Amino acid sequence: MKKRKMKDWFRQNRTHFLIGTLFIAICFVYFNPSFLGKSLGQNDVTRAQSTQTEINEYKKKGETILWTNQIHAGMPTFQIWAPYPNNVTTWIVNAINYTFPKPTGTVLLLMFGTYLLFSVLKLKPWLAGLGALAFTFSSYNIILLAAGHANQVFAIAFFGPVIAGIILIFRKEYLLGTALAALFIALEIRANHLQMTYYLMLALLMFVILEAYHAFKTKYTKDFFKSIGCAAFATLLAVTVNASSLWSTYDYGKETIRGKSNLTQQNTEPNTGLPKDYAYQWSQGVKECLTFLIPNAYGGSSRGHANPESNVARTLIGLGAAKDQAANISGSLSLYWGDKPFTEGPFYFGASICFLFTLGLLIVQGRMKWWLLAVIILTMLLSFGRNWPFLSDLFFDYFPLYNKFRAVESILALGSLCFIMLALLAINEVTINFDKLILLRKSKIALAVTGSLCLLILVIPDLILSFKTNDHINFIAQIKQAYGVDNDIAQSIGNALIADRKAAAQSDAFRSLIFILIGFGLLWAYLKNKLAVTSFSVAMLFVVLIDLWSVDKRYLSDENFTAQVDVELPQLREVDKQIRLDSDPNYKVIDLTQNILSDSNTPYFHKSIGGYSAVRLKRFEELIAVNFSETINLNILGMLNTKYIITAVDKSPLLKSELNPSACGHAWFVSNVKYVKNADQEMAAIKNFSPKNEAIVHEEFKHQISLKSWLPTLSKGIIKLVSYSPDHLVYQSSSTSANIAIFSEIYYAKGWKMLIDGVEKPYFRANYILRAAQIPAGNHNIEFVFHPNSYYTGEKISLAGSFLLMILLVGVSVKGVSRTKYIKIEKKDEQN
Repeated sequence: MKKRKMKDWFRQNRTHFLIGTLFIAICFVYFNPSFLGKSLGQNDVTRAQSTQTEINEYKKKGETILWTNQIHAGMPTFQIWAPYPNNVTTWIVNAINYTFPKPTGTVLLLMFGTYLLFSVLKLKPWLAGLGALAFTFSSYNIILLAAGHANQVFAIAFFGPVIAGIILIFRKEYLLGTALAALFIALEIRANHLQMTYYLMLALLMFVILEAYHAFKTKYTKDFFKSIGCAAFATLLAVTVNASSLWSTYDYGKETIRGKSNLTQQNTEPNTGLPKDYAYQWSQGVKECLTFLIPNAYGGSSRGHANPESNVARTLIGLGAAKDQAANISGSLSLYWGDKPFTEGPFYFGASICFLFTLGLLIVQGRMKWWLLAVIILTMLLSFGRNWPFLSDLFFDYFPLYNKFRAVESILALGSLCFIMLALLAINEVTINFDKLILLRKSKIALAVTGSLCLLILVIPDLILSFKTNDHINFIAQIKQAYGVDNDIAQSIGNALIADRKAAAQSDAFRSLIFILIGFGLLWAYLKNKLAVTSFSVAMLFVVLIDLWSVDKRYLSDENFTAQVDVELPQLREVDKQIRLDSDPNYKVIDLTQNILSDSNTPYFHKSIGGYSAVRLKRFEELIAVNFSETINLNILGMLNTKYIITAVDKSPLLKSELNPSACGHAWFVSNVKYVKNADQEMAAIKNFSPKNEAIVHEEFKHQISLKSWLPTLSKGIIKLVSYSPDHLVYQSSSTSANIAIFSEIYYAKGWKMLIDGVEKPYFRANYILRAAQIPAGNHNIEFVFHPNSYYTGEKISLAGSFLLMILLVGVSVKGVSRTKYIKIEKKDEQN
């Protein structure tokens, strides 16, 4: 009996298992090198590893640190790495990462999560599989993986299942929908890419508004408010599960470059959020949306590729250059001609998908269509950023939290899912609508619209595209200077590059036209009853997969994978070897040959003033901007205990390290305190002062200092670091009188506690960014312990939320089993 039930269950679900097997097989083929022990040589990943050097050292010892001095003189690790062990989703994420090699686990999540969404939309299994593959292999997701934005793709992977859970709730599947929504929102938040989560919530808000309109119009408000209650509960539960990470991020976010500015007189940035120019750097061009249909309409990637057959190469050969030299020069010139600083590739949704999307605009009915269309339009308009500032500025200036995020083009990740959803709803409409003559007529309209665009780019591309960058004149001047040629030759090279860009667009226009015709042909065959629905669905699945696969391989191919030992990491230089002979546990290093805010080499080997972090502290950012933009302020380096300065040897490739005579050490007593009224005065005072002798203190901390007079003798005494751990520093002091001690550690009030002889005492901020405290006379043991309530109390809340979530999921599972048994009994009664 049990065997028979098992066989029946497998027979009922065999199509799902077949599609799941197909997903795994596709992953195995596309990402085969990852199964052979290779990994993606991702620039952003290798850069991020430098921020984790100290974290990993302590992880190997079985210890967790929540503060690191490895970059920017010190910062919390919340947005670098933190374990969050009481969060149940942490264990789910770990299970996925340990089961599958990266990035296969994330890709499978994309596939199965989106498959769930299309199944909830009541699409037949093969159509749901088609939708899942279309979204998974949408070029942006693959490009993000190649670039190393793993967290971003991980967050995108939960778009589908979160939307599925919300849809189930509003379909009155309250328990199941609430459980799924809570689980997947919790996983979405745990992915720790709040920008993607924010965009998803924006789309869901639009969904709720549309449902509210429908409910009030049809007078079904009771069901609507019940659904709202379930959705709110699911969201609240997901937030509770992630209480530790969200609370820590909230506290920390206010102190980062996304928080409020401290300066007013020397500040050109907004009072809160990111600078608008910075946030809008990666804005989608309005015409650049042609890449949804024609991937190389704007040239593709900024990265060049040596091509001896290109117009540029042939032009150079005609001018006397050797073939290899011409190919290399050609490869150094970018075919991308949009106005983004650089790009790894375009947003390509698929030619057949664009054809089906256009058909969906014509044949899909109901409020789901209008929600999808509204989200698509909004995401496109917001992705334009500086290229369509009216709406973008409105959101940036007035919409809560929107100004905390950069690279506004990334909102198209959400737009692409909605685009594909409407395309798949079009196919579903085709399979359930019996008026095939009308469907065929509208299919021809969709063919005419998308096919004509491709023909236009193929035949007369100059009609709508220029193939020139905005600074093409400057580019010509650079060619003249770089190669020492006259204006005519530089112009000929520039014209050849334009011809190459045009040829790339025409080639892809022809390619897209072919896929549109194939998609239309399959649709025609089905409507003419020459193909069964399953055959049509499977054929369309492989057409879309081949289309997207072949474009994706331009940006993530087997060549992107390297053996673990060959992954490009910073190499230990001679200058680094010399510095590392120092046994001091907490000296700082600055490499003046690197950009301070993007130096990924120095933090890999030393505790550094430099480094790269998109969530660096605001005060640190302001300190660097004011004091290091024109010259190097040695006093600032000194108070940060920057012991070594790396410089170039007479502008040669060789590097040298110099001991900084201004380095103040780990802690010291000062003989004078100067009070200032605001942050501007603080910054002005530290530009030219003696940090060894004087402390600059904001008046808000004046009550913590009881010393009323200042004498040179006050600074006499000894204070030294005797034990170092990033989040637990121990000092010993000895003095005959009370003193003000300055510590070369970054001030961060949300978690650091100071204890003198085991008793917690207050400390304050000095010199704009450092910790300071009044130390009593005598011999004392001084400790700084990083114990943020946001993390430790948050973990307790996370544990409670995780327990509730598990109960909810178990309850749904039990009810699902009971419901299945009830249905079977009911069927038997009917037969009897």
